[in-house]
Amino acid sequence: MQVGMTLPVMEPDLDAATLESWSRLVDDGPFSSLCFGERMAFDNPDALTLLGAVSAWTRRVRIATTVLVPQLHHPVQLAKAIATGDLLSGGRLSVGVGVGGREEDYRAAGAELSTKTMQGMADRVATMRRVWAGDEVVDAVRPVGPPPVQAGGPEILVGTMGPKTVRHAASWADGLAGVTLDCDVTGVGRLFEQARADWGDAGRPAPRLTTSFWFAVGDEPRAQIHRHLRHYMNWLPTDLVDALAATAGFAGTSSELLDLLKRFEDIGTDEVQLIPTSSDRTQVERIAEVLA
Repeated sequence: MQVGMTLPVMEPDLDAATLESWSRLVDDGPFSSLCFGERMAFDNPDALTLLGAVSAWTRRVRIATTVLVPQLHHPVQLAKAIATGDLLSGGRLSVGVGVGGREEDYRAAGAELSTKTMQGMADRVATMRRVWAGDEVVDAVRPVGPPPVQAGGPEILVGTMGPKTVRHAASWADGLAGVTLDCDVTGVGRLFEQARADWGDAGRPAPRLTTSFWFAVGDEPRAQIHRHLRHYMNWLPTDLVDALAATAGFAGTSSELLDLLKRFEDIGTDEVQLIPTSSDRTQVERIAEVLA
């Protein structure tokens, strides 16, 4: 099983030096991917702009967007940006997509709330794949480029926590970019089993199965997760966030985290993508030591 690391893009007071330092640290370490997601009405860096920088800061590690919301973008423009990212990274890009759970992001992007559906997302993915194939999707002299390095474009993984999304995505996605709020290995295993069955029923190749969760190691890890969620989950009532923070993610020692990762490996997970709850690079260094 592979282990990826997410950039601390949802932490407050980020600067370019922190993002570059983390990117190079992950690229030099035992990690399989460098991940980051998208929000619109928040203080995180723009994911597509960051994609170009991360491509320049790294040489080895796979770059994964976890996740982009296609409905927040024009599909042709998004396809061009992703193809450019694939070009700049030398074909190291993996794209996670999701419907998104925050209406404020749709409003901030000027996107129609009526498109906040699985079908709305699938339709935009289909358009992007046509762009990457060089089809004439606009009335222009030449196709929209550049062509992606990866034939047919980067893999598309669907962000999900539930069976309904899995069933819908089996006909068009390449796998799952999952997330577990409470590190429920058994629940993730059931979702993976359903995905294998649904992809098989659709006559598709076996899906790539990834999941992710928040983590904190070191001193007062549960308090660290609590602080992070208070900032990140700003659209939810505080009492709800406080209740969630009591059990969300992983809080413990590096060796305990390694034991949890082994349990995810046992259910056939292709990759776990860890989500930090601090921008302190010692979080990455401790995990790197354990994985090495």
